[in-house]
Amino acid sequence: MNAILSEARSLAAWMSGIRRDIHRHPELGFAEERTASLIERALDEIGVRHERSAGTGVVALMDGEGEGASGCVGLRADMDALPIQDAKDGDLSSQVDGVMHACGHDAHVACLLGAARLISSRRGEFAGSVKLIFQPAEETDTGGALPMILEGALDSPNVDALLGLHVDPGIPAGTISVADGFINAASDMFDVVISGGGGHGAYPHKTSDVLYIACQCVSSLQSIVSRSVSPTEPAVVTVGALRAGSVRNVIPTEASFSGIIRTLDPGVRELVVRRLGDVIRGTCAALGGSVSIAIKPGYPMLRNDDGMAGFVRRTARGVIGEDKVLLGTPGLGVEDFAYFAERRPSCFFNLGVRNEERGIIHPLHSERFDVDESALPVGAALLASAAMRYSGRRAG
Repeated sequence: MNAILSEARSLAAWMSGIRRDIHRHPELGFAEERTASLIERALDEIGVRHERSAGTGVVALMDGEGEGASGCVGLRADMDALPIQDAKDGDLSSQVDGVMHACGHDAHVACLLGAARLISSRRGEFAGSVKLIFQPAEETDTGGALPMILEGALDSPNVDALLGLHVDPGIPAGTISVADGFINAASDMFDVVISGGGGHGAYPHKTSDVLYIACQCVSSLQSIVSRSVSPTEPAVVTVGALRAGSVRNVIPTEASFSGIIRTLDPGVRELVVRRLGDVIRGTCAALGGSVSIAIKPGYPMLRNDDGMAGFVRRTARGVIGEDKVLLGTPGLGVEDFAYFAERRPSCFFNLGVRNEERGIIHPLHSERFDVDESALPVGAALLASAAMRYSGRRAG
């Protein structure tokens, strides 16, 4: 067995304890005070200096003591939970009503702290430095990555490259997947308000039926992807909320709807945003309603650097074996690690956590989401090994 993976597995109980503690006490974005304090205590025990960033974020620095080529690599883990009621039974479920770690950020923190312990015990085996970035608020509209960047998380010392991982319930525990190129979508959020003269439900011809207009808009939006975007280009337009009226026999004066656009190509992103405005304004004009459209850009597309993706694959083959390193595929989910990847060569890879025999099969953001904790040492070993290889001398 690879030496660093063997050492990581000796830390399995410690990492599981951290993950379970965080899982039982989830916190939403920019409110992760307990989680940040737990991270700081763990870093103190390991002997790693650290400081706060962006409120509840934590940045730590570990210097190698070896000789030879040196650089600085960043390792990032997000920390926040989701406003979802945990439906799991037993003492491993969330103890906070309406909040749970349904996206595995508790596991991400445990993996990065495990990597910190592995790196700390091998400082003499690499030159350069490793920066640990524990990031808040990935699940929010604005994200925590950009605030940490603006506060200097990538500076002093300058981070040359970054690595991050995300748990994946679609692939077995013990495996990872690495995708090339654009791997996560850009997000644009839209809010639409349609106004018109309301009235009695028995006399719709005397009104501008804004509810009818809104329904026609929502239906017409589906033509954007099917008729304006090439079938070979991934894109999604989703309306997730529609609001209008409160009484069955009254046509309201206002209707509104909100949704998201997800794209994997900058040109397609521009096209879909433009066509969304055209379709809504044209439909409202044709049917007699006035409209206000607000489009808020969200996270940018996440693109893996080709060199860093290859570097992670080579490292992983040496740690867990070639048959455990899978080819990843792009998805239309969003990830604010993209802000880091815009500024430094980066690789974001998936860590398998699926275990069908134990019923660990539920998707991300599910109220029954869980992880096979045997994956934690794998994640820690890969982060540590890649960081030390990048920073200088190969370890493990």
